[in-house]
Amino acid sequence: MTRETMALLTATLGLTLSAALLADDIHHTREVIADDLEHPWSLAFLPDGRKLVTERVGRLRVIDDGRLLDEPVAGLPDVYVRNQGGLFEVAPHPDWEVTGWIYLTFAHGTDRANTLRVIRGRLEDHRLEDVEIIFTAEPERDTPVHFGGRLLFLPDDTLLITLGDGFDYRERAQKLDSHIGTIARVMRDGEVPADNPFVNAPDALPEIFSYGHRNVQGVVRDPDTGLLWALDHGPRGGDELNILSPGSNHGWPVATHGVDYSGARITPHQTLPDMEDPIHVWTPAIAPAGMAQYRGDAFPELQGDLLIAGLVARSVIRVRLDGTAVAGTSRLFEDLDRRMRDVRVGPDGALYLLTDHADGELIRITPAAD
Repeated sequence: MTRETMALLTATLGLTLSAALLADDIHHTREVIADDLEHPWSLAFLPDGRKLVTERVGRLRVIDDGRLLDEPVAGLPDVYVRNQGGLFEVAPHPDWEVTGWIYLTFAHGTDRANTLRVIRGRLEDHRLEDVEIIFTAEPERDTPVHFGGRLLFLPDDTLLITLGDGFDYRERAQKLDSHIGTIARVMRDGEVPADNPFVNAPDALPEIFSYGHRNVQGVVRDPDTGLLWALDHGPRGGDELNILSPGSNHGWPVATHGVDYSGARITPHQTLPDMEDPIHVWTPAIAPAGMAQYRGDAFPELQGDLLIAGLVARSVIRVRLDGTAVAGTSRLFEDLDRRMRDVRVGPDGALYLLTDHADGELIRITPAAD
């Protein structure tokens, strides 16, 4: 796509930001670590060298010394598995070597009454022990979609939890009396931080950090700037890259670039006063899932870039940043032609990809030899 074509599309679609499409200049080699994962959703690295992978069907898997262990981890609670519902994020406590805590998000409940739940437990002898419920989103709903489910540990000992709008309950994303369509912030034991933006607001749930979201499935903190970047999964078009701040309202569903699946307009407004505009919008949709920011030595050309797992895009979207603006985007690993659910930067600086299929893979990306 040429710069002229990108500019024409930007003007025609009314996007908030024009960005030149960049060429893929990442020279790499690939290694498939596992190729029989059932709809893998999240990947985490333990300091002892083990890797943890969740499968949406409710299994937590361990990769030890480069080998996927046959048996899943025992001791997980019941998971509501239907449509988009299932086991989502796995994230070790930042001080895992001291605490031993591993955090998990999952859909909990039944067809008629389900919600997102966050637990933590300790992995001992291939079993999850000392399980504690950290957070349960309110209220329950009767739709098996749009759960959110990503976690982000912050340096102030708090934890961000992304939550979806349940699809049929999108109007509630503009209200503060439920967790629907919000991002919650809690302490690492589930307590409410005293400085949350709505902690003293009447008729507001105290865990809410930001609201007006549809289904955030990617969130990272830039360690250099402190900026919180979040991906919101749009309907037909209107996928958003946002910057979060305490109390920010991101507009859904009263301000959006997306249209409904029927083709009808969701709202006449793409922007409104007192609502945060997205930093970048994708139309047509890329269907963003997991996101990482590259900080490592293996790929210096990626330093500081956001890397986004694209489901519909069937690739990894690279986003070059210029402060709080997008300088350009490109698509990596398109030739794999696989739905991408998660992308992570390993302790070794390599990239790790999870593909969202019944025969999903964990793929390691390293620099090509000269």
